[in-house]
Amino acid sequence: MERKLSDRQPRLSGRQVLVVGLGRSGLAATRLLLGEGALVTVTDQKNAETLQENMSALSGLPIRFELGRYESGSFLSADLIVISPGVPIHLPLIQAAEAQGIPVIGEIELAAGFISAPILAITGTNGKSTTSMLIGEILKRAGKKVFVGGNLGRPLSDAAESRWPGREDHPAEPWDFVVAEVSSFQLERVKTFHPRIGAYLNLTPDHLDRHEDLSTYAMLKARLFENQGPEDFAVLNADDPEVSKVSRSLRSGVVWFSRRRPVASGVYRDGQELISTIGMKRSVIQEGDLRLKGVHNLENVLAAIAVTQLAGCDDDVIAETVREFSGLEHRLEWVREKAGVVYINDSKGTNVGAAIRSLESFSQPIIWLAGGREKGTDFSVLHGVVQSHVKQAILFGEACDKMRKALNGATRINETATLSEAVTLAAAIAVPGDVVLLSPACASFDQFRNFEERGKAFKDAVRRL
Repeated sequence: MERKLSDRQPRLSGRQVLVVGLGRSGLAATRLLLGEGALVTVTDQKNAETLQENMSALSGLPIRFELGRYESGSFLSADLIVISPGVPIHLPLIQAAEAQGIPVIGEIELAAGFISAPILAITGTNGKSTTSMLIGEILKRAGKKVFVGGNLGRPLSDAAESRWPGREDHPAEPWDFVVAEVSSFQLERVKTFHPRIGAYLNLTPDHLDRHEDLSTYAMLKARLFENQGPEDFAVLNADDPEVSKVSRSLRSGVVWFSRRRPVASGVYRDGQELISTIGMKRSVIQEGDLRLKGVHNLENVLAAIAVTQLAGCDDDVIAETVREFSGLEHRLEWVREKAGVVYINDSKGTNVGAAIRSLESFSQPIIWLAGGREKGTDFSVLHGVVQSHVKQAILFGEACDKMRKALNGATRINETATLSEAVTLAAAIAVPGDVVLLSPACASFDQFRNFEERGKAFKDAVRRL
């Protein structure tokens, strides 16, 4: 389905726009707004010294900065407010602005108004980045001009067909496809965001420190499809009961993926074969040919096959790309084998759902490294999988006490203060044939800036053994 850009882009010239948050998304949104003639104020509670790098990227541009504080006058005098994903929507000044009728949107809502290419949007608790990247690689191999970003890597505003300078990385013509990883935070403030194909991978408890409860979190994920019509597609996980529920209220065509059973319209595993029933039934690739390992990565591949087939890619292009795709750093990443022990970095496993899938991916005895900052999570749901898969758990960080109580009786448990100490203890405990798996089930912010820094620290500690 083609859509004229003029039908979607907001009118911004001369309008007072407040950008809240000067991270990656805020920086990209600011550039887009300036290119469209908006009068931009940027506000962030962080100070100028902390934001120096991003401020330098905007040097010389006509922007008003309010840093280190929020000022009510800027919120209440704006014609439009654009918020970054990390900004809580219940901020009192945002609520006051909305009470006065001032529209508040997220960065992906802004960006989508300046994108004419079909948007392929991926959401879910786990696997979004891997699936988005794999879809992008398949489309590129098919000869398409593809942008991959959103919650992953580059903000969606970087894909916009706008007039701001520094667009040398854009193709001469519009993108053929825009692949967008979309988080629940980003979906909080969509109004017209309309993916041609939306994929919903899974739902497990996460971000409950921000969202009220699991049902609220699920509702936000389902907003991916709220502007779709009969000409669009929703790709859903048939094995996930929470995801399957969404199909009841959709206006779009539903395509399923499953690693457990056949589906009438979609992609599924049958023995070693990955079968598609999108159009004529046929085998696309054998599971043994996948470089990506783990049950969750199998689901990611099934979803990517479905999305790219709907986007018009040939099976041979899909199979060739999937065979070569080895995944992303910090997602079940093989680090090293030493003395018969394999070390795996799954630092991106920041919630219990991701940890469960990672633990289920190994038949070998596991020494599990977990902990960090909890996010309002019920760790007791891990008890069964830990009991059946984990030889010994080594907990570290702020969540130690809560995790230990929730996992009591499931396996032997040790505690250390730091991740580095956990690696050293794991190496001392492990015997040939064991897997040492970092899949924390927690955020990293108690000891690290992000999951990437935590994964790097794990790999550095393993390589020092």
